[in-house]
Amino acid sequence: MLRWPASASRATIAAAAAVSMAVLLTACGTPLPVGPVRTSTPADPDANPAPTTPATAESPSYVADGTAADNLPLFAATTAQVWASDQRGSGRAYVDALVASGFDRNAMQVTEDLTTVGEPVESLQFSVRWGDSECLVGQVGPSTGEPVSMVMPQLAEGRCLIGDTRPIDW
Repeated sequence: MLRWPASASRATIAAAAAVSMAVLLTACGTPLPVGPVRTSTPADPDANPAPTTPATAESPSYVADGTAADNLPLFAATTAQVWASDQRGSGRAYVDALVASGFDRNAMQVTEDLTTVGEPVESLQFSVRWGDSECLVGQVGPSTGEPVSMVMPQLAEGRCLIGDTRPIDW
């Protein structure tokens, strides 16, 4: 019979399982092609093709009356921006950047930046509760690789993250 060590709490095991599932599901997605877009005129095949131009995408923006899915592009872009900075390991940096993008600080949760022995965590998670049933959830850190952002269902009591989170009291 399989037994968990006495020190492993059910919340810790559930959190590890949820994180593993989120990373696994994200890794299974089909990557979108990235690169320049070539344009040509099909009516005149002998014409020189137009110069290569980068694809221009409109910057994502906050949609106050939208869904969590409507706001996922902004959440993901904000997460990626912080990840690319020297503040990549700071939960506060993600919270502050999301607030600056329009998200509600009172609807957020963030995990600790440091372990109990003062080392940087392998995985940092943060979230924004959206409405009564969904959450925007982000995960970054050395164990994650690239940032992960997704829409997930809310947990009991309107929470988005499993386990202990730190107070957002700044």
